[in-house]
Amino acid sequence: MRHIAIIGSGPAGYYSAEAAQKKFGEDVRVDIIDRLPVPFGLIRFGVAPDHQSIKAVSGRYEKVALSENVRFVGNVTVGKDVSVDELQDLYDAVVLATGAPDDRKLDITGGDLPGVFGSAAFVGWYNGHPDFADLEPPLDGKHVAIIGNGNVALDVARILSKTRAEFGGSDIVSHALDVLETSSTEDITILGRRGPHQIAMTPKELGELAHLDRATPRVDLRDLPDTGEDALLEPGMRKTVTHLREFAAIPEAYRADKQISINFDFFAAPVRIEGDGKVERIIVERTKLDDQLRSVGTGETYEIGCSMVISCIGYQTPSIEGVPYEHGRGRFANVDGRILPGLYCVGWARRGPTGTIGTNRPDGYTVIDAVAEDIGEGAGKAGRPGLDALLDKRGVQVVKFSDWKKIEEAEIARAREGAPREKFVRIEDMIAAGG
Repeated sequence: MRHIAIIGSGPAGYYSAEAAQKKFGEDVRVDIIDRLPVPFGLIRFGVAPDHQSIKAVSGRYEKVALSENVRFVGNVTVGKDVSVDELQDLYDAVVLATGAPDDRKLDITGGDLPGVFGSAAFVGWYNGHPDFADLEPPLDGKHVAIIGNGNVALDVARILSKTRAEFGGSDIVSHALDVLETSSTEDITILGRRGPHQIAMTPKELGELAHLDRATPRVDLRDLPDTGEDALLEPGMRKTVTHLREFAAIPEAYRADKQISINFDFFAAPVRIEGDGKVERIIVERTKLDDQLRSVGTGETYEIGCSMVISCIGYQTPSIEGVPYEHGRGRFANVDGRILPGLYCVGWARRGPTGTIGTNRPDGYTVIDAVAEDIGEGAGKAGRPGLDALLDKRGVQVVKFSDWKKIEEAEIARAREGAPREKFVRIEDMIAAGG
């Protein structure tokens, strides 16, 4: 019998468990360990609450979780309740599927002022992550600046712009919905260091900005390249840029009826954030592209008055004591998923924060192939019973998948009208609901 521990219950974790089932059949036992009492990681806390069709992939993970040879072990913190070394003593393979939940640091002067938030924190706040339930973002100002040109920046801008009615059918948590409803926001500026041809936004997500009830996007025609240059782009990117051209063509008469303007500032690099004890303005330098399409400063600066800055510049995997780590890339040091003998990583913990949810599936299967090559028939380790004995000795209250189903039932029961659920945002409330 082979024993595998997977740390992290997000997409990478469950795809790896699915791969282990298909690879080893009944000759494997997989424990998926998570520090939270609820599974699914990025699906629950990262995917936008108004993108319910994407969240539906959790049904596939549930099928894996309900199998006899896969177990969810929630409310267990690796590094505190049990160490990686101890897990390696108990399991033939330990797979780190911790994702990249930490924000990349905004390394500019004033980046630590009150009113500056990373996207992990802000997204976690409106998605009900226990770590960020008490965030209290200042939404009493008229202008918000968002740094970054990817889909997370779009998510943040869209969530800030929607009316309460537009959140119908979403699972945005009530504490965020209530605050957003009283927001004074009139302008949202999305800052990108490079130009329209270099953004990392996808056409579907970008196109959503054109259909908001009280907000409209704005693009400066002068920032757009000649139309003929679009022919060199791959089809998806060409469609994205087409949306930007459509935004630039929106007539002012149409904008007059909208309360919020979502402004795209291209060729704009944040230099510093200023304010007396809180965010009051962001200083931005105009950039241009060099021959390698890198942004370089022009020396020309301007300021944007704002009460909040949200940095959407990427994520990194948190380090774990004793596990080799690449600080420059924000991931575990590995070669094709192998870190050390018996220790592996998968998903964003392996690659860094790149790719979609679906990218984690082939990644999980590749890492399990490496596990199979390395561990053979298994070494007769204690596995699941050994972990249970250790956690019981330490008084750790484990949350099983059957407990999670009770939590889920309680969240569905307490949902506001039209919403799929009302998430618990306190760990103690989750545990209580799970019995």
